[in-house]
Formats: sequence, structure tokens, C-alpha cells
Amino acid sequence: MPVKVSVVVPVYNPGVYIEDCITSLLAQSLPPDAYEVIFVDDGSTDDTPARLDAVAAAEPRVTVVHQENSGWSGRPRNVGIAAARGEYVMFVDNDDYLGDEALKRMYDYGVANGADVVVGKMAGKGRGVPVELFRRNHPRATVENAPLIDSLTPHKMFRRAFLDDIGLRFPEGRRRLEDHVFVTEAYLRAANVSVLGDYVCYYHVRRDDASNAGFQRFDPGGYFKNLREALDVVERYTEPGPLRDRLFRRWLRVEMVERMRARRLLALPADYRRELFEEMHQVVVERFGPGVAAGLQPTQQVVAALIAAGWYDDVEAFAEWEAGIALTAVPEGVAWENGTLRVAFSAEYTSAAEPMTFAAGAAPAPLDGPPEDLAAAIAWVGADTAARFDRATADLLVRERASAAQYFQPVEFTRQEVPAGDDGRVRLVLRATAAVDPATLTRAGVWDALVRVRLGGWTKECRLGPAPRSARPHPSAALAGDHVVLPYWTSPHAHLALDVDRTTGRLGLGTLTPDDVTTAGGRLRLPLPLHVPRDGTEVSLRLTSSHGTHEVPAGLTPQVSGALLEAELPLGDLRGATWRVALGVPGPRFLALPFALRAGVGGVHAVRAPGPSALRRLVRRARRGLGTVVGRTATRLRARAGRR
Repeated sequence: MPVKVSVVVPVYNPGVYIEDCITSLLAQSLPPDAYEVIFVDDGSTDDTPARLDAVAAAEPRVTVVHQENSGWSGRPRNVGIAAARGEYVMFVDNDDYLGDEALKRMYDYGVANGADVVVGKMAGKGRGVPVELFRRNHPRATVENAPLIDSLTPHKMFRRAFLDDIGLRFPEGRRRLEDHVFVTEAYLRAANVSVLGDYVCYYHVRRDDASNAGFQRFDPGGYFKNLREALDVVERYTEPGPLRDRLFRRWLRVEMVERMRARRLLALPADYRRELFEEMHQVVVERFGPGVAAGLQPTQQVVAALIAAGWYDDVEAFAEWEAGIALTAVPEGVAWENGTLRVAFSAEYTSAAEPMTFAAGAAPAPLDGPPEDLAAAIAWVGADTAARFDRATADLLVRERASAAQYFQPVEFTRQEVPAGDDGRVRLVLRATAAVDPATLTRAGVWDALVRVRLGGWTKECRLGPAPRSARPHPSAALAGDHVVLPYWTSPHAHLALDVDRTTGRLGLGTLTPDDVTTAGGRLRLPLPLHVPRDGTEVSLRLTSSHGTHEVPAGLTPQVSGALLEAELPLGDLRGATWRVALGVPGPRFLALPFALRAGVGGVHAVRAPGPSALRRLVRRARRGLGTVVGRTATRLRARAGRR
């Protein structure tokens, strides 16, 4: 079979962090003979070269290239391109990993849309990744109709013939932002770019030791010299005007303004802050016209104006004020409706832990140069934010805790100006209702609810909660979308989270008693504290005794409160034994019910479930004892390691 995808992985001293990468590459759903993996070891000095050679010896689809250290990732990636045989080339970093279906989905999507570049949805595990770009699929994306420029890391799929036709390769040597130069040119010269937003293809991981190359402090002079090379690419392939200004705005916003804001700036050493600022000032003065900063959000415009003017002390003062601004989101309702979880909430910004207030009816004006002082900057931002309130948006995302995969949920919202005292000031509040479809929760685990608000010059996220204790909703679990979903409030912070296909003990089934069960005419009927959609849900009952096991079809239909379980019992097969009962739910999983069925001449009756046998109690006790011993041993070993 022709090779469809060549995966190129530059490698340098990843240690154990490469294991997840290797595992994910070998677990791809694309047939093994349809893709290849090329590890380019850039002079690693740890055990990685031997580890990769062992993998290659066992896996025909894996190749390892060893070379002397080149100083950065550009040359290893270029060596990988030269060795690649695939129709597409995918770049993966040695401490990241792919979703199991990433290569197949991205390849199929690229072929279907004739794409030169395929951008797969990313999830950031301790790292920031683009969010708006992956709100939906973009089969034909450009830098004009989609926020492609927000994603300049190389972790994408490129058609090999396209790279060869335009002679595109990574800049080499010890340098920064080589991926910006490469990816920007690819975007601007591609016949088509396709963005796959409905499946997490790439997991961007921050190491526990924070030793990723992108987290290391850089030399400002060299960094901004390399940044100018990316700007050169934009100038080479665009004309002066709004598009070029919009693309330049990405570097002004991400690489300069955002580094000079709030806690991100204040966390840096004072001398390093100033050194960064001076290099930024030079780039802004040299390369950016007035149209670049004009499209920024209000707070960003203030910082950009101060950078252009060279007023570092004012940048620092503004950062100290911004550091006190946060988003709060209060749940106002969480309830099931026909298999969908309806989540209502309000959201607003706070300053110094108090709701932010704004002058009602303030007339905005363009920012004509840097504000004269901090008070003027705050007043201008407030007036502009209030004037732009009609553009504010609210979203609800659900994020899977283990993987960081996140998805936007459908939401409706309104904007409300709430009076804040007698001085004519108002609070700007967004009230929203989101609809969470359990079918979109693709993995078993805990999913956290997050609110994302764009208002004025800020885009902020926060967990949803806490809800006021006196009015905190407690919806039941639901069987919907082929999942068992339990909404709950975390402890101690009372944030909303969803337990998907994992919990058994908190579904409320343990409160049932034999008196709740009716078995008239051999038909079992039992009300359950579970929500099901309007058209009901098919489940099953598993009946187990020393005589064997029976699985019985059953159904759940909605009631005013909860659902009614109904099943026809095989009376002839049950006589003469006591049968434990478990509810079969999607997964498939079986949830033990706290009663048993005893069948005799007079029919079937529900009785209290028998306790575990003596042997089973002994096994449980032994397991608990073994767990305690293992835990104590691990603690001692960690303590010894800490003393060394």
C-alpha cells in the first residue's frame, strides 16, 4: 500500500516524556502499512537513541535517523521531510501525542478537500492552544475567512508535493520562531487549508519539569530578530493594506502586548521585563503602521500605544491594575430536558474581587496616542467597553479533565446593564443558557464546565460555580446519548462537573428498597432516580445466582420524577433460587441494584440483597491489606529518594 502519511518527530533528550508519543503513534487507526514514523534524533545524550532503535527493530513502519546536534528543531524536521515517502507529512514534537484517529481523520479530510495543509484540533495539557479556530470545521479556510494565523506551531499535516513545489523548508540553526516562518508561508501559498475542529488530533503537553523548549527564557534580541523574519514572509506574499495589518496584528498581540499584561508581565524579573520591552518598542516603531494596533481590543490598544511610545513605567502600572480583573460565572439552573442538560448561568467581570462598574452612556472615542496616566487609561477602557457591550459574547465549554479536550456547547445569551448605585454606573452582565448533549461527551471521565466571555478588551475563562448553597440545583444522573452522565458539584469549590460513564455509587440507586419493586404477573416495575429522554431508553437486567445468569431486555420510560424500569421476567427459569439484579446501561456496564429476586411457587418477590459470602469478604480484606502494604512501601521509597 502507498504510504499516505509520514510522521516526522524531531527528538532531543526527551527522557520518559517520549513514551506517550511512541504509544500514540503506534496506536493509530490508519493501517500500519499506510503510514510511517520517522524519528530524527538530534544528538540526544540520554537513553533515547537506544530506545528508538529498539522500537524501529520491532516496528517496520518506524525509522530512526541519528545526527549530530543542530541546536534546534528546524534541521531535524527538514531531514525528516527528505526521508518521507508519504503523500502528507505530519510534524509531532517528542513530548506531545496524537489522538488515536488523528492521522486517518486528518488524511481523509485533507484528501476530500484537496488541502495542502490540514490543521487538526488541539488540546493543551498545561499549555495554551487556539480555541476560536476549532469552534467548527473549516473545509476551505484562509487567513482572510478564519483565524488561521492564531495557530503557527508546526503540528499540522502538509502535502509533501506542495512543500516540494514551493521549496518550503524550516529555517535551521539555533534560533526561535522557525515554525512561524514555515507555517505562515504555507498558509499564504497553499491552494487550500482545511481545519478539522470536531476531533482532538493533537495533544500539546507541558512537561512536569517545564523543560519544553518553548518554556525556556529566551534572549530578547535574538527572538525579535527571528520574529522580523516572519513579518518578512507576510510582506513578501501580501500587499499593504487591511489584510497585512490583520496578519501583523497577530505578532503584536501575542508576542508583544500579551507579554506586557497583568500577571504574565509582573511574574518576570524586573530587568528582563525592561529588556523585552525595549526590543518590542524597536519592532513596533520599525514595522507596524497605525492600522495594526487599531484592530486590537481596547486593553490591548492601550498597551500597544504605551509600547510604541516607549513608556515602560506606564505599562507596568496598567499591568498591576489588570492583574486584579477576573471573570466570575454563577450557575442559575442545571436541569435535564429530554436528554439534554440545560445549564443557565450569569457572568461578569470583577475588579479587586468586586463587580466591575462602568459609566452608563459613556461616549467612546478612538485612542489617539498613549493615555496620559493610569486613570486616563482606565477611564478610556471603561468607556469603550461599555460602548461595545452589544458585541460581548458568552460561551460554555466542556473540558475532559484527563486529556484537556474541550468542545463548545450551543448557547443562547442576553446582555443586561444592571444599575450599580446612584451615580449612574452599571454592571455589564451576560445571562446565558447552554444545552449540553451527552452524545458529544466522547470519552469516559470527568468533564468540567467552563465559561468563556469576550467583553471589551478581555477574553477570559473560568470554571462554572459556585452556585449559592441555598439554591444549588442537584439534577439526577441521566441515561442519554449512549452515556451515563451525573452532574455534580466539586468539593470544596462547588464547580459544575459531569461524570461520564464512570461513577456507580453516586447514582442514587443505593436508596432503593425491595418495597419499591413490584412483580405482578411476572412483570417487574421499578421507579429509578434517573432521567431518560422523552422516547425512553432500552436497557437490560442481568440476573445472577448459583444456577447461572440471565440477561433480560428492559426499558426505561420517563416519569414526572425519574424513570420507570419495566421488564418481563422469565419466571420458568428463575424458580428455586435467589437472583442478584444488575441494571445494564450503555458502556456496556452493569450497575448492581440493592435487592434480589426470589422465585418460588407463589411467583417472584423482591427481597433484600444477600451480603457477600465469607470467601468474598476474605478476598476483599486481603486486597485491602495488600493495598495498605504497597502504599506504605511506596511512601518509604519516595522518602528514601528524597533523602538522596
